[in-house]
Amino acid sequence: MSKKATAELFRPKAIVKADQTTEIAQAIMAEETAARVAKTARLKAARLAQEAAAPPPVKKPRRAAAKAKPAAAR
Repeated sequence: MSKKATAELFRPKAIVKADQTTEIAQAIMAEETAARVAKTARLKAARLAQEAAAPPPVKKPRRAAAKAKPAAAR
């Protein structure tokens, strides 16, 4: 028997169960991460498309510089 087969054969059930739990948890986290990345990419594409379709913002004209007020009489 190979070392790996021997190690698998004589592993306590608690360790095997813990390994299974870890693998399942990591698989769930990987799925959630992939879903989050896909959602972010989809929302970014939608935002960029919306910005491209929107008319450019209208800039308000700047106010003319305030004229100097005459000095008040003392």
